[in-house]
Amino acid sequence: FSGPPFTHQQTPRKMVYYGQTSCEQDTERYLDVVKYVFSSYKKEVPLVINTMGWVKGEGLLLLIDTIRLLSPSHIVQMDVYDWKAMAPLTPEYVHLTPGLYTKGKQQAKRKQMGTSGVETWKSSEGEGDVSAPEYKLLYVHPEFPRAGVAGEARVHSGILRDTSILGYLGQLQSPDIGAVLPLHSLVPYQVPFSAVALRVIHTDVAPTNVMYAVNASWVGLCRIPEEIRCQTDGPVLLTQTPVCDCLGFGIVRGVDMEKKLYHVLTPVPPENLRLVNCLLLGNIAIPNCVLVGQQGVEGEIPYVTSDYNYSI
Repeated sequence: FSGPPFTHQQTPRKMVYYGQTSCEQDTERYLDVVKYVFSSYKKEVPLVINTMGWVKGEGLLLLIDTIRLLSPSHIVQMDVYDWKAMAPLTPEYVHLTPGLYTKGKQQAKRKQMGTSGVETWKSSEGEGDVSAPEYKLLYVHPEFPRAGVAGEARVHSGILRDTSILGYLGQLQSPDIGAVLPLHSLVPYQVPFSAVALRVIHTDVAPTNVMYAVNASWVGLCRIPEEIRCQTDGPVLLTQTPVCDCLGFGIVRGVDMEKKLYHVLTPVPPENLRLVNCLLLGNIAIPNCVLVGQQGVEGEIPYVTSDYNYSI
């Protein structure tokens, strides 16, 4: 496919909702997610793995862990113009360098002298049978100005993320050409509190405040293997973030505390929604234009605050 991602969205074969734009705060769960998604790869077609642009500090160590975990046949390393801080990811380099969670094969000096009378470096005992990973490194040097400028990449990725969310929400609109319907004109699904478990991924939220966090939020519609058992009439709250299948996304348009219902807008088809038993709320925001651009609202726009103290 050519063109930006929002122009050719497809339902993935396997998806996990990580819930954050960076894995820096929870690298361990990131690797668990990578393992979980990769476990469904049946090797019937070639697989291209697009790794992150975080290649400094712990990001490089995490990349080494990922290479060890996935055992690729080829690695394409794109060097940043006029930046020599990152070593070529040769098989030998990955073999010897410790990652964030995996150990490198440290070389140790043998006590015996070599045939030339000089001490030689060899693998320590018990590690001689462990060979370096076998893959081909293809090194690319982009020779154009401002390649890999971090600040611009961050802004660009934010715009692409918003347009992808807007493209996804576009499935809620009528296929007929006409006015775009605002969120308050769309009919949501009513989901009982007892039917789905709830988890806020990126931060700790007190149970008494969790509904404030969930209301008007972007959520991953997920499926956990455990059966949902509700002892009370309140929401079912998970104590840990599960690594599980994500079947799509939605917006919690409102929460009915009297009837114990979530009102959810989603383009996920009903046959897949029947499998959803978990809502995961991450640090992914609904694009501002979705909330600010609601036409036909008399008075204040829902979920938009006009009286705000910027000194807070």
